[in-house]
Amino acid sequence: MTFRPSGTSMVPLIRSRQQVVVAPVDPSKVETGDIVLVRVAGTVYLHLVSSVDPARKRVQISNNRGRVNGWTSHARVFGICTAVDGVARSGVAGKMLAAHSDDASRT
Repeated sequence: MTFRPSGTSMVPLIRSRQQVVVAPVDPSKVETGDIVLVRVAGTVYLHLVSSVDPARKRVQISNNRGRVNGWTSHARVFGICTAVDGVARSGVAGKMLAAHSDDASRT
């Protein structure tokens, strides 16, 4: 999925209206510092993972300015940001769901 989020909470990692690519993710592989598409308290965010709790199968997300949005379960982690304005994000290899990883290798 490709889209252009608006807002300044993720500057300088993502500036308002920059094109981002988000791929389905295996939530159990998400790490602190990843940028994920996730639902917290009824709102969908594209934000940083600020902490992980593997035992309870959940992640904590925050913006890039220190505000913590809260904890949410792995079931509500929809994707991982793989690129911003055509520049690949490091550290995403092996975290995407297998079907997407296979598709990406064919392009």
